[in-house]
Amino acid sequence: MEDTVDNIVVVGGSVAGVHAVEAARERGYRGSLTLMGAESEMPYDRPPLVESSTGGGKPIQHLRPAAWYDAHDVTLLRDCRAIELDPGNRVVRTSSGLPVPYAGLVIATGSQSRGFAAGGEHLYSVRSHEDAEALRGRLTGVEHVVVIGAGFLGLELTAGLALSGRRVTVIEVAPAPLARVLGDAVGRWFLGLHEQHGVDIMCSTLAVAVDAVDDRYIVQLADGESITADLVVAATGAEPAVEWLRGSGLDVTDGVVCNAALETTLTDVVAAGDIARWYNPLFDESMRVQQWTNAVEQGRHAMASLLGSDEPFTSVPFLGSDQYDARMRFVGVSNAADSVRIEQPSSGSLVATYARDGVQVGALCINATGQLAHHAQRIKERAPM
Repeated sequence: MEDTVDNIVVVGGSVAGVHAVEAARERGYRGSLTLMGAESEMPYDRPPLVESSTGGGKPIQHLRPAAWYDAHDVTLLRDCRAIELDPGNRVVRTSSGLPVPYAGLVIATGSQSRGFAAGGEHLYSVRSHEDAEALRGRLTGVEHVVVIGAGFLGLELTAGLALSGRRVTVIEVAPAPLARVLGDAVGRWFLGLHEQHGVDIMCSTLAVAVDAVDDRYIVQLADGESITADLVVAATGAEPAVEWLRGSGLDVTDGVVCNAALETTLTDVVAAGDIARWYNPLFDESMRVQQWTNAVEQGRHAMASLLGSDEPFTSVPFLGSDQYDARMRFVGVSNAADSVRIEQPSSGSLVATYARDGVQVGALCINATGQLAHHAQRIKERAPM
């Protein structure tokens, strides 16, 4: 093929970023190809961080070995954080002072921890390899852990901590775990799952501050009560890492806004992964998906668009989460669903389907993964409930 650009830079040592550079070479692109990441580590897989941070699994799993980048003629810039995009001069300015020029650009800087401002210096989180190492090293001798937030990250951390024999208290502002994502009924199922393993989940409860007292921590609650623990972990969600893009002319309202082909409003600039908000024709809506499979597929699709394809990205989102012996898999979307149907409810499995205007848009399968493909097909076909 004849290259449409001669110098492609991928910003973000993420799953989306690595798959973007891989797709470039697979599609026959022979020009200069640079992948830059903010961390000193080579790009690595983030889902295993939760398991490794609580004492299990491998410390780090690189997405590709060092030799792979050499073999594919990819310049890998590590410890190189993007701080500004200058589209007029087609340059990415970095924390090291090194300007990185580009002819084509893939934005794949992902998401970052939303953080917990009050007492944040006393909190641990798991967003990076460094975070996971710090938490794992701190767990020695710890008996009681407070986890702030009962989203997927918080619950996966909770499961790992509980299985390691520690007492865990979870503080969640919603009426049930995952209620804002999957609904109250499914949230209550997860509440029961964790209670069966000895976890105390305090729902409809707001943590307002964390204070250090001697070698322990006190979590202050909005109702005036407090909880004392040996360690506090924040899992209060994530937000797209767009600060470096402000002033570039891009619309960064809850992510980098793209069209159906993952193209931004800037010439020869595309986005992929957690940071991309794109129009998905399958659901007729703009969405941003923070999922591993989506990052893989979008990284490859964004590169194809940069190299001249105009095909829309029309995926059915997929999400997986393992907690104890519960294997949860979700396809589609759940936001704005006006109907949730619970099927096969039991202590060990659950199937829930989500509909909007009478059309199936999502499905949740817990320990019932054999049904997932059936529901995914129904969602693609926009089948009625």
